[in-house]
Amino acid sequence: MTTTSSTANAGSTIVSGTTTVPASSTSSSTASSANALASQQIAGNFQSFLQLLTTQLQNQNPLDPLDTNQFTQQLVEFAGVQQQLNTNDSLSTLVSLQQTTQSTEALAYVGKTAVVNGNTATMVNSLADWELSIPTASVMDVSIASSTGQTVFTGSFSVSAGNNQPFAWNGQGNDGTQFPDGNYTLTATAKDTNGNTVAITSAVAGTVSSVDLTQSPPLLTIGGQTFTVNQIQSIISN
Repeated sequence: MTTTSSTANAGSTIVSGTTTVPASSTSSSTASSANALASQQIAGNFQSFLQLLTTQLQNQNPLDPLDTNQFTQQLVEFAGVQQQLNTNDSLSTLVSLQQTTQSTEALAYVGKTAVVNGNTATMVNSLADWELSIPTASVMDVSIASSTGQTVFTGSFSVSAGNNQPFAWNGQGNDGTQFPDGNYTLTATAKDTNGNTVAITSAVAGTVSSVDLTQSPPLLTIGGQTFTVNQIQSIISN
């Protein structure tokens, strides 16, 4: 395969492209059911404890009443169970509020262009793009592979230092073959003028096409892949 050489400066775009694919969704009702079941079990134990304590007091031997220390200990246990119920109710409320906040925050991203860590981009209409952060000027070797692991493009580029430098591919191999749309993974290695290895990090920019609110935390669909809100590096103004 022939290696292609060209020059890419900070802020320059080789090719550009975006894509969106619907997110897959699954049910998250299991956690809610588990919390409800746990609450019912504790409430059931609480009622049983109260019934046993009342029955014990009603049927104690007048000539040998319940020891004061034992009775006090049972009252403490009674209060502890009640406190546990109240705590669980408060925690359930806090969890519900947190989930509502996460959902509201996630929905605000729909339609916006987000940048997330990753090296796999989805090519649509023969366009796929990445953003590269390069700490120092260097010569960068790029290899792009298809979803099956086949290397479809290689190239060598002189690059300047800078963050979020756009790098895109038009879907053509070194021999001119036009590859179909789909997912492609970019691997970039580089060396500076002294021959030292330069660590390059990559990110994928894409429009947030949908949000899966059935997941906790909610999942955002960006370029056919799903991400959580805390994985977003930045939002680009449209």
